[in-house]
Amino acid sequence: MKTALITGASSGIGKELAYLMASQKINLIITARRTEALETIKHKLENSYPIKVVCITEDLATPKGAQSLFDKIKAQHLTVDFLINNAGFGGQGYFHERKWEDEAAMLQLNINTLTQLSHLFLPEMVQRNSGRILNVASSAGLIPAGPLQSVYFATKAYVLSFSQGIAGELADTPITVTALCPGATATEFEKTANLEGSDLFSGKTFTAKQVAKDGYEAMMKGELVKTTALSFIQKLNIKAIPLIPTKIILKQIKNMQEIK
Repeated sequence: MKTALITGASSGIGKELAYLMASQKINLIITARRTEALETIKHKLENSYPIKVVCITEDLATPKGAQSLFDKIKAQHLTVDFLINNAGFGGQGYFHERKWEDEAAMLQLNINTLTQLSHLFLPEMVQRNSGRILNVASSAGLIPAGPLQSVYFATKAYVLSFSQGIAGELADTPITVTALCPGATATEFEKTANLEGSDLFSGKTFTAKQVAKDGYEAMMKGELVKTTALSFIQKLNIKAIPLIPTKIILKQIKNMQEIK
């Protein structure tokens, strides 16, 4: 049986990916900061499916988190066939007013940890000549920038670019890298990012289960980029971005992210 490592697996898209992959009889390594939540998921999945779930509590928003997670996995002699870099968070507010500690943690988790975990596990995939990586980016990565979430939008643009870059490097191998770019999704992100009351989440939001399904299927097909959780109008707006002056886009995005 193959094994998937899912970061940020205690809730939202990560949790739904865990349930989905368990239903496909894939063993799991799930990690997050909340031990109790991970153990609850482990209990439910192992009682429902013929799989093994390993829980590893780790704070991946710290500089040593990725290496610590890798070392714990190696200590248990586990092989990662699917790397799901799902952990990440945002934060609303003017950049010059937000705490640097919060921005630094966001950069660490959304960029550094994701990149380091890819760097740690990819050599083993190359040696085996098999493996798949799913990096959860965001539709924010498809937009020039995001006033009032400037760092978050920039991190997701990085994830999108990085994922396609290494996918290009691996084009002649069976190993695939997929960037998942969801729009507004019903998870804890809205509350964590202090976006409650903004227009960004005032309309229809898609379920984490639906987004997880789209991401999983795209990964298994080896797609480069998968957009999901976007309305028809939102899809049209994204396609029209190259035709719209950047200043107008920045004004619209800022207005969407203001707390009303």
